[in-house]
Amino acid sequence: MLEQAAITTIADIVDEAQSNGHTIAKITDAHPGMTIDDGYAVQDELLRRWQARGRELIGYKAGLTSRAKMVQMGVDVPSFGMLMRDTCDAEGGVVPTTGLIHPRVEGEIAFVMKQELSGPEVGAQDVYDATDFVQPAIEILDSRFEKFKFDLASVVADNGSSARFVLGGRPRRPQELDLSAIGIVLEINGEPVAFAASGAVLGHPVEAMRMLVSWLHTRGQSLPAGAVVLTGAATEALPIKTGDAICARFQDMGSINMRVD
Repeated sequence: MLEQAAITTIADIVDEAQSNGHTIAKITDAHPGMTIDDGYAVQDELLRRWQARGRELIGYKAGLTSRAKMVQMGVDVPSFGMLMRDTCDAEGGVVPTTGLIHPRVEGEIAFVMKQELSGPEVGAQDVYDATDFVQPAIEILDSRFEKFKFDLASVVADNGSSARFVLGGRPRRPQELDLSAIGIVLEINGEPVAFAASGAVLGHPVEAMRMLVSWLHTRGQSLPAGAVVLTGAATEALPIKTGDAICARFQDMGSINMRVD
């Protein structure tokens, strides 16, 4: 584990890069002994600063939610990041990308909680019982690392490349759907560019929820009522540019439309 002084220095670098929209070298170049836990310590420091500035934590996002990617990165649980209220944009509107470096979009399923959820080993039914509804989401990613070169510890410190997200479509009760088999089509400027099924996320997106709650438990935390969770990309992340019109269509869950500014 890195010393707190190093965590503070890394947080300075990431915070400045995110605030001013410029690239940085992957963090382990300067801190080769950095671990994934160190990356989460950087997230904790970033959250402390953001909340001091009046920003509000409204949920979490999961990454590395395909089994193949987890094996490739040598981990057995997804990575997690924070969602801040001021990064949520309205469906059907214009999403600002000014200051973003490598914006990319991906389609995923969001859970919105009605009850607090906690514990080391919650079951799928526990997740369903605590969920108010599920709905389509588009996440806009933006890695701050030069030429998209990073490792897991570095990307965790960069809050999982989080930039912005949009919730939309038709909210549904999770019990009403087969969440392992929701077809998803991502379109850019009217052209279908990615096709996926929701089962691409750990076989079932509820698995990402279970793993998130377990991870929070290890940190002495819980998933609060009202939280939004992006369960991870079902589609690949595709680059976007100013003026693009984005549409994500979700079987039995409606669609999300947005334009990039």
